[in-house]
Amino acid sequence: MHANEAAATEPYFVRKATSNDVSAVAQIWHIGWADGHLGHVPPELVRYRTQGQFVSRARERLECMWVAESHGQTVGFVVVKGDEVEQIYVDRAARGTGVAAMLLRKAEAEIRSAGHRQAWLAVVAGNQRARSFYSRLGWRDSGPMSYLAETEGGPLAVPAHRYEINLTDPAPD
Repeated sequence: MHANEAAATEPYFVRKATSNDVSAVAQIWHIGWADGHLGHVPPELVRYRTQGQFVSRARERLECMWVAESHGQTVGFVVVKGDEVEQIYVDRAARGTGVAAMLLRKAEAEIRSAGHRQAWLAVVAGNQRARSFYSRLGWRDSGPMSYLAETEGGPLAVPAHRYEINLTDPAPD
């Protein structure tokens, strides 16, 4: 079966991001970031997280981004930087459908194929929904950390937890 045939028969598929995805990714990211971060991050970080800022950040990450698509619509994305799953967000309407798991497994596969034996990601300490999701998918909470969030004014420390997964084990189904 060709990739296009798979896309036509499956509700969701993952592909490399293109410049045509920037607007949709920025929208998903802006809404998803607010859902998971408001009330859990320093107020000064919230001031930097404008819609325009998500557009420029999405554009900057295209080379290391994959998107989930359904019926021609971008419904989620994941960004991999080295051995880090730097960003992963799913449109509200696609949450609970398995899209996030597909994106996370894609990130794990990319990190594994780059030769890394372990992957990691940071989750805002108060984002219990995301923390539960990562744990269900086999990621281990290795404890609190201070994550340096990028802003136009320089990095800001955000209370987070570091989650890790061993990539030397066989990939889960």
